[in-house]
Amino acid sequence: MKNIVILGATGSIGTNTLDIIRRFPEQFRIIGLTAKSRDAKLEGLIGTFRPKIVALQDVAAAKALAKRLPQSGVEIRSGEAGIVEVARLSEADLVISAIVGSAGLLPTLSAIRAKKTVAIANKEPLVMAGEIIQREAKKNGVTILPVDSEHSAIFQALNGERHQDIRRIILTASGGPLLRRSTAEKTNIRPEEALAHPNWEMGPKISIDSATLMNKGLEIIEAKWLFDLPPEKIDVVIHPQSIVHSMVEFVDRSVVAQMGLPDMRTPISYVLNYPRRSSLALPSLDLAEVGTLTFEKPDTKAFPLLAIAYEVLKKGGTLAPVLNAANEEAVQAFLEKNINFGTINKVIEKTLETHKPKATEDLHDVMEADRWARTEGKRWIKHFAACSA
Repeated sequence: MKNIVILGATGSIGTNTLDIIRRFPEQFRIIGLTAKSRDAKLEGLIGTFRPKIVALQDVAAAKALAKRLPQSGVEIRSGEAGIVEVARLSEADLVISAIVGSAGLLPTLSAIRAKKTVAIANKEPLVMAGEIIQREAKKNGVTILPVDSEHSAIFQALNGERHQDIRRIILTASGGPLLRRSTAEKTNIRPEEALAHPNWEMGPKISIDSATLMNKGLEIIEAKWLFDLPPEKIDVVIHPQSIVHSMVEFVDRSVVAQMGLPDMRTPISYVLNYPRRSSLALPSLDLAEVGTLTFEKPDTKAFPLLAIAYEVLKKGGTLAPVLNAANEEAVQAFLEKNINFGTINKVIEKTLETHKPKATEDLHDVMEADRWARTEGKRWIKHFAACSA
């Protein structure tokens, strides 16, 4: 029996993880769950899985939950300290890190420092502090397992291979819902249209990142830290069908691809059962039915954030947490209809231009860069909003 903690249990990854665990009650036990503010949904999960402890980032939501469940026997915590407490549970065999955005950094790092195997589904911790996370993982003898479909594909393709035999990795990108729209058409696109991903069911933040291709930019940075590869060995190709999840080319020019229908339960099952696999009652890939798989180079003029991410990765230091924070602020402003879609790029570009980068020697440097970028990003959001008024 494997004891599981899920950080971000009410989101897309958390929901899919619980779906798999529900199918194999004899193999997995939920001992800890966290959520941001959805106390009603977390209450339902408590009733189903009976965890030892839960935590809500929102203090008021945690108090409301505790008031409704006075005799549940489940410990209820709140705030960042509560999330970290769950992340460090001594009985945990595997911590699923699925908290969206920069809020996932400290809990992920805390789980690693507690010597827990971490399955990482959120890009932001490694984007913000990849060097620090990998240093702590090595120091504590911790294995980091990738959950993202693209990084899971690379991880699977590299199984049993030598690092020195890698010529490059190729991350695939669907191109999102706006792939064929012109720059002019995308400028004033409505949030509802940008959220309508053709292949994947995802949360709002990552859906918008897919529409701007920032998700692939973040994945490039994440891949550098997961697989210890320089930027020139990390490529991106647009693959609208989302069947080939990513590929590895080796020095002998052979290419190994991991394929499957776009369903996050497959890579989640892989990390839950690693290093073995478990049978899943899911639809099989029928290539004859799919018919055609297409690939094309990404247009960095149409998707400038991809090129920006490469530059950030090459220069390093505090630019990565600044990129991430500016993107989070710009995406949220777009979702709240304070800026248009085309302004997301501008906010990120201007925030990076005004930043004076430095090395990230410790977590303080990362968090200070994050704080600065949010303030600066909001300043540019206000500026562009006023210009368009």
